Amino acid sequence: MKPTRENALELFKKYNQSESLFKHAIAVEGVMNYFAGKYHEDTQKWSIIGLVHDLDYEKFPEQHCTMTRKILEENKWPEEYIRAIVSHGWGICSDVQPEHIMEKVLYATDELTGLVTTSVLVRPDKNIHELKVKSVMKKWKDKKFAAGVDRNIILKGAEMLKMDISELIEETIEAMKKVAPALGLDGESS
Repeated sequence: MKPTRENALELFKKYNQSESLFKHAIAVEGVMNYFAGKYHEDTQKWSIIGLVHDLDYEKFPEQHCTMTRKILEENKWPEEYIRAIVSHGWGICSDVQPEHIMEKVLYATDELTGLVTTSVLVRPDKNIHELKVKSVMKKWKDKKFAAGVDRNIILKGAEMLKMDISELIEETIEAMKKVAPALGLDGESS
């Protein structure tokens, strides 16, 4: 079966009720879509992988990635999709190392979307269109800010992509601008 966005969204909503987790899924979906276009890859596939990457996180946090594999196999998803999704947990809850460019982008940007989102939410205008890389870099250095964001994973991911961290942040901000209204990060929907 080749997954569609509709069945990916339906599956995600079956296992997740949290609005913040849904917004995170939309952010990562948008980032994956953006990078797929940049690398001339399949935007639909990359987007779907971004959308469901945390499929099991709400119901099975202690079995993150393991349960996603099980759920997606039961739903007859292609191994390529499953492997990509499981690889985003490399070194944390999975031993599947990101190899394909798609897997490396997911690994590098998953945590970073959280840092970017938090950086926007502390702004008075709550507008990602006004967010600058230097603002995120300043927040990056403050380990108490968005303390749950693992900066080492982002650094490893940037290294895998052969990108400077500020370039990765800039590209991620650009990608998230395209889905800003759905994320409530456009300064309009506070």
